[in-house]
Amino acid sequence: MSDQTILRGLLHDRVAVVTGAGRGIGRVCATTLVSAGASVIINDLDAEPAAEAVAECHAIRPGSAVASIGSVTDPKYTDELMKAAVDRFGKLDILVNNAGLSRDKMCHLMPDEWWDLVIDVNLTGTFNCIRSAAPHIREVAKRELEELGQPRYNRKIVNFFSTAAIRGNPGQINYVAAKMGNVGITRVVAQEWARFHVNVNAVAPGFTETRMTAAKKPGDVLGVPEEQRQATLQKIPMGRFGQPQDIANAVLFFSSPLSDYVTGQTINVSGGMQIP
Repeated sequence: MSDQTILRGLLHDRVAVVTGAGRGIGRVCATTLVSAGASVIINDLDAEPAAEAVAECHAIRPGSAVASIGSVTDPKYTDELMKAAVDRFGKLDILVNNAGLSRDKMCHLMPDEWWDLVIDVNLTGTFNCIRSAAPHIREVAKRELEELGQPRYNRKIVNFFSTAAIRGNPGQINYVAAKMGNVGITRVVAQEWARFHVNVNAVAPGFTETRMTAAKKPGDVLGVPEEQRQATLQKIPMGRFGQPQDIANAVLFFSSPLSDYVTGQTINVSGGMQIP
């Protein structure tokens, strides 16, 4: 049996929601889950990249994805997002909390609106999505436990941490605070939902090539100065920046039965830059 055949069957008949999936890491996570057999709700703030991500998923398997446009900072919307998975595909098995952004300034210069924005998207957004998913993941598993003696299979939640938060990154006090909070969320919900066979884990990307880490030009909001990029590259033992597929591979592991006895954990995907 080929590796590709194994991959296609790994998530057969599973249904996932991936937030922030219109671009970058989120899009590659979505296409990777579809390649493994899952059907996916692709969330994004912007309709155009979400539609492009859906088309990419359909090229892998027709009918495997639909888009949902909205902000994870809105709890009413996250309720609708999770319900969309059930309405379209009949259930919800996997939640990938990828949505995130950064707005960087030193602590004493950080404007309130940038602090609030980064905390709202990266931290509160994760909380909103997990709480909204509870009726479709935790409660369904609970009913199976009561009726059958155990859930039919393990459900999965994958959150996003960051190696920058482990180190403490100057200029990113808002981002680091949010990502450290996500570790707390991961560990708490992992313990609360473990008896229902729900695995809750996190992926911590290192420096990964996306529009958030592209070489920053004058006037750009997103990006990283080229000299900082090169300085970071020198610190990566494997000698290259991460690619979105590197991160998606870790998300696939945590979304699949391969991780059924792993919960409350974080995988660092950093090319050796961060070794605890």
